[in-house]
Amino acid sequence: MTFTRKAVFGMLGAVAIGCATAIPVMAQDVTLRLHQFLPEQANVPNLILYPWADRIEAASEGRIKIERYASMQLGGSPPELMDQAIDGVADIVWTVVGYTPGRYPSTEVFELPFMMTNARAASSAYWQMFEKSMKDTEFKDLKILATWVHGPGVIHSNKPVETPADMEGLKMRGGSRLASVLLQELGATPVGMPVPSIPEALSKGVVDGTTIPWEVTGALKVPELVKNHTEFEGRALYTLGFVLAMNKDRYDSLDPDLQKIIDDNSGLEFSILAGGTQADSDGPARQAAVDAGNTIITVSGDDVQTWKDASQPVYDKWLADMESKGIDGQALIDEARALMDAYDK
Repeated sequence: MTFTRKAVFGMLGAVAIGCATAIPVMAQDVTLRLHQFLPEQANVPNLILYPWADRIEAASEGRIKIERYASMQLGGSPPELMDQAIDGVADIVWTVVGYTPGRYPSTEVFELPFMMTNARAASSAYWQMFEKSMKDTEFKDLKILATWVHGPGVIHSNKPVETPADMEGLKMRGGSRLASVLLQELGATPVGMPVPSIPEALSKGVVDGTTIPWEVTGALKVPELVKNHTEFEGRALYTLGFVLAMNKDRYDSLDPDLQKIIDDNSGLEFSILAGGTQADSDGPARQAAVDAGNTIITVSGDDVQTWKDASQPVYDKWLADMESKGIDGQALIDEARALMDAYDK
């Protein structure tokens, strides 16, 4: 049998096509490293980050594996987490935005004194404002997966604090730039440090107290180190903003279906869930302090106004600072309040 040149190439082409259709395209398998600063037993990894990672892995049917690194196990310090995400040292990070003061100024609107109503409302407003005006500006170098805040900030101290005058002279840990400004206006000496440093600082007397929400006190053994806690009725004394952030190039490198899985498990609903979960964890932690016999002071009624008056300079300084950056701070305040009020209705 003889074959023409054309026939031979035709048969070879048919074989090649047959082989291509017989061999399936290999699905992309990826491993992502999730890095954060809290110990593994803390509420945020156990109740928020790790369940989120589990959902991603399950939805991808194992094509995405998320390795979890607690307590800065990949190296560095908590203030470096944002840069680790930008530079690809970690693929995903969870961190306090205020650990890098000045870089994400618009987010500070939620950290202003007596601004927050509840964590779900604030987290919802935070995400909406992020999508509208922060996504392509302040956070343009990152793929932000979620934004949220913790429950009401509480003062934990080695002596009872009932009025702003009781803060005079105390060395107090502040968790962000605005928290430190607030402490200074209240007469305390602010000492900046990330959350993991709190137990040692309290035990060695480096600080007389700290500002953190109830939910993280158990993991840090705070009720064992100080016996006085001051909380506020109504709006929170302060809160901190968080982000779950991903390296942009790493996200862009994923197959579209894997990107969709991450997107489907991130965004507004997850932000609200995360903020609400942290706030819901305040109750059990507070009860542990009660069970330990600690003193819990609740500032209420007209006494709250004394604290609000003392914290007013924080607003004045922040508005001036925002103006110097070309940002309309009052517009951010008005928008945040309107969105939180809308959520609460």
